[in-house]
Amino acid sequence: METRKYFNFICLIYAILCLNYELTSAVVLLKHLSHSRGSKSNNSCDLFQGNWIYDNSYPFYNSSICSFIEGQFNCQGNGRPDKLYLKYKWKPNSCELPKFEGLDFLKRVRGKKIMFIGDSLSLNQWQSLTCMLHAAFPKLNYTLQRKGDISNFVFQDYNVSLILSRNAFLVDLVKEKIGRVLKLDSIQNGDAWKGFDMLIFNTWHWWLHKGSQQSGFYTKRRSNI
Repeated sequence: METRKYFNFICLIYAILCLNYELTSAVVLLKHLSHSRGSKSNNSCDLFQGNWIYDNSYPFYNSSICSFIEGQFNCQGNGRPDKLYLKYKWKPNSCELPKFEGLDFLKRVRGKKIMFIGDSLSLNQWQSLTCMLHAAFPKLNYTLQRKGDISNFVFQDYNVSLILSRNAFLVDLVKEKIGRVLKLDSIQNGDAWKGFDMLIFNTWHWWLHKGSQQSGFYTKRRSNI
C-alpha cells in the first residue's frame, strides 16, 4: 500500500513537471507567433485541441537514409511500403503553428545543451530532431558520440548539443546482491542532468508492466523491497 501511494506521488510530481514544461513551451511559442505575425488579437491558443492534417511539404527528412535512426525504428528502411503517414502535421484549432526552420532553431539555441531523458519516446524525439537539422544543413560539422545509455550529438558551428539519456524510470535502477533494484526514493542519477539549458522528460510506459512483462527487477523504498 505504501509503495502504491509513493508511486502515485511520483506520478503526480512528474505530471506537474510535464505541465510546467508544456505551459512554458506554449508561452514561448505563442509569443513567437504573435511577434512573427504582428497579431493584435488577445485570443489565446490551446495547442492541445486540434487535428492531424495533410501537408504535402512534409516530411522534413528521409528516414530511410538518416544514419541517426536506430534500425528497429526505421520504418522505411525496414520495408514499410506506404509513405502517406509522413505527410501529416498537428494543427491546433485556433492558431497556426510556425513551420520548423532549422536555421532559426540553431540560432535560438546557439551555445545551448539540450537533453532528452526517458524511454523510446525520448529516443524517437531525439532521433527526429537530429535528422531534421542534419537534413536542413547536411554540410554542417557535427560529432556523434555514444557511450552506454548516453548519445551526444553536437553541431560544432553553433555549439549546440543534443543529448539523449535512456532512462525509462527517471529514478535510480541499480545492481545489488539480490539483482537489479528500482529505488523509488532515489534519483542520484539526476546529478548528470545539472548544467543543461533544457531538459525534456518522458516516463510512463514501463511503470505499467506487471508480472512476466516486468524488466526483471525489484522495487525498493527506504529499506522495504
